[in-house]
Amino acid sequence: MTRLWDISPTVSPASPIFPGDEPFSLRWTARLSPECPVNLSAITMSPHVGAHADAPLHYGNDQPSTAEVDLQAYLGPCRVIHAIGCGPLIKIEHLQHAEANLPERVLVRCCERADETWNPDFTAYAPETVEWLAARGVKLIGLDTPSVDPATSKSLDSHQQLLRLNLRVLENLVLDEVPEGDFELIALPLKLAGACASPVRAVLRSL
Repeated sequence: MTRLWDISPTVSPASPIFPGDEPFSLRWTARLSPECPVNLSAITMSPHVGAHADAPLHYGNDQPSTAEVDLQAYLGPCRVIHAIGCGPLIKIEHLQHAEANLPERVLVRCCERADETWNPDFTAYAPETVEWLAARGVKLIGLDTPSVDPATSKSLDSHQQLLRLNLRVLENLVLDEVPEGDFELIALPLKLAGACASPVRAVLRSL
């Protein structure tokens, strides 16, 4: 029987965000009543809250927005690799044990439990690891922390590797219950014109 792993955190006002980013908020614009047949809500939030896909526009001017990216990378065979407690950076040696026959999508579990509050000391990707994965045919990378670059980075070296190598990325996933192995990934971004990122409802399905 096919099993689904929901690897998206719940988005709420309590969702951790980069300092200065726009938090999630929801307000009601209409409420069900004798005069109104429906409840209607409106939301405001950074597209980087919760599980999300960065668009190339996030780290490069005149690059595609989320409405313009090819969807192929976000759907298909995927490998989850465990590098729990690997330190500040995911290095090549943390992934080599699962290198054989890599599919085009690789998600790395860095955390025993994904952070539910803002923690600036999260694990990110070493730039050379991004290049190593791309050299093995990987088209999308992801992880269970807020960014592929450290919170203090100003040069965003791993994001620039994504741009140079034409890779897609998923951040803020929840991989707490996911074992190492191969799955089908489904994590489509919304078609948001001009946006630098998009929320995704990311799931893994057993093969």
